[in-house]
Amino acid sequence: MQRRVQPELLDTLPACDPAAMRSRRELRLINAIMGNHRWLAHEVRRCIQPGWRVLELGAGAGAFGARLIAEGICEPRQVTGFDLAPRPAAWPSEATWINGDVLATTWPDAEIVVANLFLHHFEPAALALLGARLLAKCRVLLASEPARRRLHLAQGFLLSAFALLSGVTRHDMRISIRAGFLGDELPRALGLDAWKCESATTFLGAYRICAQRP
Repeated sequence: MQRRVQPELLDTLPACDPAAMRSRRELRLINAIMGNHRWLAHEVRRCIQPGWRVLELGAGAGAFGARLIAEGICEPRQVTGFDLAPRPAAWPSEATWINGDVLATTWPDAEIVVANLFLHHFEPAALALLGARLLAKCRVLLASEPARRRLHLAQGFLLSAFALLSGVTRHDMRISIRAGFLGDELPRALGLDAWKCESATTFLGAYRICAQRP
């Protein structure tokens, strides 16, 4: 499939909309099945150095940052969540939350930037802008995004039927997979040509990269 970026329904709904709240719960299930948070936490633990800070783009409800803190990988003051959504009520008081657009809002300094099911929302020009910020701000990028394969569209159809996923989640899953990545597409789109980049895809539909500044 050619990569195709289209609007997702969840992005158009208010945070308090019941359909949005249900879809976010279903996304937690999908993340668990794909193993995204588990892999990202393992990679942060492997890469982090004393005093390093972690910035999560598209932090959503803050579940991943809270996991890093709960597992002792980071202190709360080392973690920043960045999202269009307001600060979650359960977000640790010592951790930072930035409510804004990642393309229009100043980024804090952070050695590790994490993105989970987030970068596929962007067209090539926006990815290039994000890449320029990554080049200026961090040492390591860890990303887990959808892999763009027809197999994963079929897997999503089966999961939707088996788990009775909502219409919002069923729609957005298809859109996300079609906007996903393969091979070295994401590092090239971000302009990380000089970085050491490792990419892989999983059977359950995750496309993962670990990119490190030389």
